[in-house]
Amino acid sequence: MDIFTTVLYLLALCLIGYFLYKSKGLLIQIFKNIPLLLGLSQTDLKLKYAGAYLGILWAFAQPILTTFIYWFVFQIGFRSAPVENFPFILWLVTGLVPWFFFSDAIISGTGCMAEYSYLVKKVMFNINVLPMVKIISGLFVHVVFMVFVIVIYMAYGIHFTPHAIQVIYYSFCLAVLSIGITYVTATINVFIKDTIQVVSVFMQVVFWMTPIVWDINIMPEPIQFILKINPLYYIVTGYRDALINKVWFWEKGTQTLLFWLICSGVLYIGTGLFRKFKPHFADVL
Repeated sequence: MDIFTTVLYLLALCLIGYFLYKSKGLLIQIFKNIPLLLGLSQTDLKLKYAGAYLGILWAFAQPILTTFIYWFVFQIGFRSAPVENFPFILWLVTGLVPWFFFSDAIISGTGCMAEYSYLVKKVMFNINVLPMVKIISGLFVHVVFMVFVIVIYMAYGIHFTPHAIQVIYYSFCLAVLSIGITYVTATINVFIKDTIQVVSVFMQVVFWMTPIVWDINIMPEPIQFILKINPLYYIVTGYRDALINKVWFWEKGTQTLLFWLICSGVLYIGTGLFRKFKPHFADVL
């Protein structure tokens, strides 16, 4: 590693430390209210499907159906071959599981202030936890989906190695990235009601720009370089590294550093916006 590269690495580490330090105030308040957060998340999950005959099963029905449709289209319709000699359905579902969490957390989290406006208007209620409610609620479903993935792997006779424990790390990365983005979109949505529609459209763009249902190796090198800047690429690839490619995250030092630089920057911007504008939430809502 030359001097220039070393300086860039140190600069990136300093920026990450600065962003996390500036975000710590709001994050500390959140961790101090974990019991409240967990209670609200459980209630949120129950109310979301209250009155439906299948109840919470709907949280899994749509993603499973979506997975089946993508599998049918790409493997049966387009006759997609195994990716690096690995069954396509396993490669596909491993990429879809983090996407389902990310998509649901961002879209539902964007509208959380309007949804819980009665709590926002309570003077003594700590509204810092509200965006986190959607994140934790989504994590409950995410854990169940990971169990679903494990069952599919076992059905195919695929054995796990110690690398699989990295799913916990990449889930943490996914949650932190979602928190940062949600604080941005939830804040903006209070003042601009079209935000949630814009976010929904943008999520479709992000989905197809991320190699979730297609292999990035089909792209030319310059395009690959651009696509790899997407922090979601790091996470989706990380899930596959943990379960399929058997690669440790520290073996991808540059990508890991770039991810945390972007992620901590988004968290810094999100918590800063939220902290600045939250005194006006009650008046607008």
